[in-house]
Amino acid sequence: MDFTRTDDHEAIRQGVRRVCADFPDEYWSEKDEAHEFPWDFYDAMAKGGWIGIAIPEEHGGGGQGITEASVMLEEIAASGAAMNGCSAIHLSIFGMEPVRRYGSPELAQEVLPRVATGELHVAFGVTEPDAGTDTSAIRTRAVRAGDEYVVHGAKVWTTKAPYCEMCLLLVRTTPREECVKPTDGMTLLLVDLQRPEVDIRPIPKLGRNAVVSCEVRYDGLRVPVSRRIGEEGQGFRYLLDGLNPERILLASEALGIGRAAMQKAVEYGKSRVVFGRPIGQNQGLAFPLAEAHMQLHAAELAIREASWRFDNGLPSGEAANTAKYLAAEAAFFACDRAMQTHGGMGYAREYHVERYWREARLMKIAPVSQEMVCNFISSQVLGLPKSY
Repeated sequence: MDFTRTDDHEAIRQGVRRVCADFPDEYWSEKDEAHEFPWDFYDAMAKGGWIGIAIPEEHGGGGQGITEASVMLEEIAASGAAMNGCSAIHLSIFGMEPVRRYGSPELAQEVLPRVATGELHVAFGVTEPDAGTDTSAIRTRAVRAGDEYVVHGAKVWTTKAPYCEMCLLLVRTTPREECVKPTDGMTLLLVDLQRPEVDIRPIPKLGRNAVVSCEVRYDGLRVPVSRRIGEEGQGFRYLLDGLNPERILLASEALGIGRAAMQKAVEYGKSRVVFGRPIGQNQGLAFPLAEAHMQLHAAELAIREASWRFDNGLPSGEAANTAKYLAAEAAFFACDRAMQTHGGMGYAREYHVERYWREARLMKIAPVSQEMVCNFISSQVLGLPKSY
């Protein structure tokens, strides 16, 4: 096994750093405080062809793997953009994977080239107010009416909904009680969001405020059957193909946030002098930062294994969930220790570590909680009885 970084990956890192250099910490603090989408950054990434990095070349993308996409998102986060920068584009990278794999050729050709150029913004609608992680309990219903489906229901935490033309929406086409398995009877539809039948309302939240999260209600939205992804009732199975790359990419974003926090903490530890000596000379601060560095390094190795397995068509559920768990823990620990290293100034916005801390905390909840990762590992990997 070769642990040296490839020339291609180094080229990606350098290219992304050049773009991100024009968007310093101050840019992201301003966007976060004003709750403004980072359009300048998004347009710069789209112009450079980065948004379509993992979309196949026949659809106008870069044809790269999840490994290359993870490297890109890690560098975006590490630049100080953190989740506000990554969330502006990451759904376009992995969210359309079910469309590529299971959508009709006509639908893929209609949608994917526009996603690759950044012209088409897409959202992902799965979580519901009363369903949460229990995806089989969703209530959003689609009823067949000739050549259309009629959709009623509500979703929460739909990212970028006000700016998205379309949403990949998971619905029930067969009631749960009529299915053999709870995960049967769900269907994926690619729906239009900017319609009178769709009500979009932002959710006030702790962080990542440059990229809005929304409650979205569907009241009689009509969707052509041609916008269905694959077969009716198989949506949950198709959805799973997007979950592993999602976990890998979010893990990479967590790694980048941790790197950004560590850079701030080390710089401050060297320059801040108290009692006649740099505070980084004190083992009470130095040792936790050393531990944070080692945790981030271990998480990076887990991410690299997970993306390699996925890109090579190998089973990657255990590796992807493990990477997400370890990276979320390592990132939050690094950000928390960066806050502690800065002392009172860590609470001040001008040093930016409080923003990293707020956004790193999200990674322990989304896209799947740490507890649900442990459920997966304990039951699916270790073979222990399920607790739910």
